[in-house]
Amino acid sequence: MKKTPFFFLSRGFLVFGLFVLLGVAGGGRTERYAIGWDDLHIDARRQGLNSGDNGGTRIIVVDKNCSGDSPTVQGAVDLVPHYNKQRVKIYILPGIYREKVTIPSTKPYISLIGNKRRVTDTIITWNDKASDRDINGGELGTYRTATVSVESDYFCATGITFENTVVAEPGDSGRQAVALRIAGDKAMFYRVKFIGQQDTLLDDIGTHYFYQCHIQGSVDFIFGRARSLYEQCIISSTAENYGAIAAHHRDSAEEETGFSFVHCVINGSGKILLGRAWGNYSRTIYSYCYIQDIITPTGWSDWGDPSRQRTVVFGQYNCRGSGANTQGWVPWAKTFSYEEVRPFLDMKFINGEQWLDL
Repeated sequence: MKKTPFFFLSRGFLVFGLFVLLGVAGGGRTERYAIGWDDLHIDARRQGLNSGDNGGTRIIVVDKNCSGDSPTVQGAVDLVPHYNKQRVKIYILPGIYREKVTIPSTKPYISLIGNKRRVTDTIITWNDKASDRDINGGELGTYRTATVSVESDYFCATGITFENTVVAEPGDSGRQAVALRIAGDKAMFYRVKFIGQQDTLLDDIGTHYFYQCHIQGSVDFIFGRARSLYEQCIISSTAENYGAIAAHHRDSAEEETGFSFVHCVINGSGKILLGRAWGNYSRTIYSYCYIQDIITPTGWSDWGDPSRQRTVVFGQYNCRGSGANTQGWVPWAKTFSYEEVRPFLDMKFINGEQWLDL
């Protein structure tokens, strides 16, 4: 329970007693804008097809049929004022939205909300690839291919599919194609689907929580420098001859970053690596996961740099399924003890007790 200030008057003296919010004195939540379940919910009893108030929170409705406040998602984002100081919920009605969307760092506290029961009802899709050219003739590169780019803090989303439709055949170059890039701090994704092939989800920088999401791809399809917890997610491979799930980048042992997969299901087709060492200190850990028989026997790759074998943090704890067999793994990947893996098992890994109110 959060405690609030109170005043007590006795014998002419004003005695002020203040119980601060949990965290200031007791190690609990301290942040005013912590993301909670209400930030991922639209109250249907108050909902209308016009921008308005929903229990003190502004709602912007997106309808491709022009019955809402904007027919496009980007148009709705543009309606949010810069340096906004309160939660804005962008409610996206079912449909396929063919557009690129950017949420800049100057627009925090945005929620994108679709139908969390049927996440494929609302799809934001595009088809840029790394070798495509911009208006000045230069290649886009991987980062700029993202269908949706989020650079703001305290972002959250639910009930939406983010998609990049570029097909990457084995051996192709320049076909990296990002569905979503998240570069803001303190972001949550709940029942969201990410669809692509090579480089589907750019988990770029910041601390992030992915809960009950579905992430699909073939080569390095979860990659970036972030510190992220993936809990109860489905990680689905579409690899044919070769692929990798995670490519984390970490430059030093002091960086508190990494990808932690907990209670996830790893499935799909073709053989795939659990991770590749994009950076010298790359860190990727699977705990309590069910892994189908789709894992390349060696399990992991040093990205062609044997020196990284001494510094990466790769391994598993208490995983099950035929794909969890570590017998053929590279010798520098680990099977962790509980004490070793404990810091990566829950929201403490991402300091979630400070910015998630779940």
